[in-house]
Amino acid sequence: MMLKDSEELNNGEPEPEVTEPEAAEIESTESLEQALAEEKKKAEEYLANWQRAQADFINYKRRIEQERQEFNNFANANLILGLLPVIDDLERALDAVPLKYKKHDWVEGVRLVERKFKTILEGQGVKPIKAMGEAFDPIFHEALRQGKGEEGTIIEEFQKGYMLHDKLLRPARVVVGNGSPEDGKEEPSDA
Repeated sequence: MMLKDSEELNNGEPEPEVTEPEAAEIESTESLEQALAEEKKKAEEYLANWQRAQADFINYKRRIEQERQEFNNFANANLILGLLPVIDDLERALDAVPLKYKKHDWVEGVRLVERKFKTILEGQGVKPIKAMGEAFDPIFHEALRQGKGEEGTIIEEFQKGYMLHDKLLRPARVVVGNGSPEDGKEEPSDA
């Protein structure tokens, strides 16, 4: 009678019996699916780690290239600092040439040497700092003294300053106005 009851429950069909080999197969399928899911998770972790490592390597290469470029830009800074006094001397010598000798060939030759020096330095990224008439900036200017003139404005330049690319190579040595009127100029009266 039992057979009839179970047949009635399954619409008159006998309930299929699960044999031991089939149960083992179901268990092995479930364990395989679980193992597959674990391996997929590991593969995703490995992929994420690999992508992170690849991004780190690209950033490393970029940083090394930037450091190499910076090193190249500033490797000659000491050499250039040694050449700046030569430029200063050439400029002073040319400024001191008497008027009657200004058109002589040897003066023009010295002027050409000065221009060539400046052109070479400009090619290496050296630029003079503009000082005359500018507002005093302690980052780019070194004040040697104050003189009569507009307050905070550079009224005289003793030595040119230079930048190497975007960094200060040598500050300009200057005289800064102290706010008192210049000789020959009168202060406006309040009357």
